[in-house]
Amino acid sequence: MRADGWALIEDVLEVLKLDRAALDAAVKHNDKQRLQVDGDRIRACQGHSLEGMPVTCEALENSWERVHPDHLLWHGTNRQALPAIQVDGLLPGRRTHVHLAPAKDSHVGRRSAVDVLLAVDPANLAVYRAPNGVLLTRFVPPDAIVKVDPDRGGGVG
Repeated sequence: MRADGWALIEDVLEVLKLDRAALDAAVKHNDKQRLQVDGDRIRACQGHSLEGMPVTCEALENSWERVHPDHLLWHGTNRQALPAIQVDGLLPGRRTHVHLAPAKDSHVGRRSAVDVLLAVDPANLAVYRAPNGVLLTRFVPPDAIVKVDPDRGGGVG
């Protein structure tokens, strides 16, 4: 695997003990379009973990589209996480980036455990768009979170 997340399909097939038809079906039928194929290589569009992986934030960001949203972005979470978020902001945890969505009702980043939505002002954030539409940033400071709304419909995350 390269630093930008790409791996050769033949290597993935060998490790996963799959044939190409099964892999193609998994890519095609993934409801969140999490996998990206380009010729003889494949990668996850977003949601990369750092632990034990050669991926780097810089290489991923160089492979995504840099965007400059002029409207609020949204992040879904649960109420129990709010006290820590108010102190530390939104952290990527074990992943490389925090996931954001362009609208409250976005189908991107949908989670089942979401019961609050955080409105994020992206003015001072470096924001990237993965090929599947997920918006990503390394970190959201507490002062960029401008509103907390109860989630009434499935939420984003």
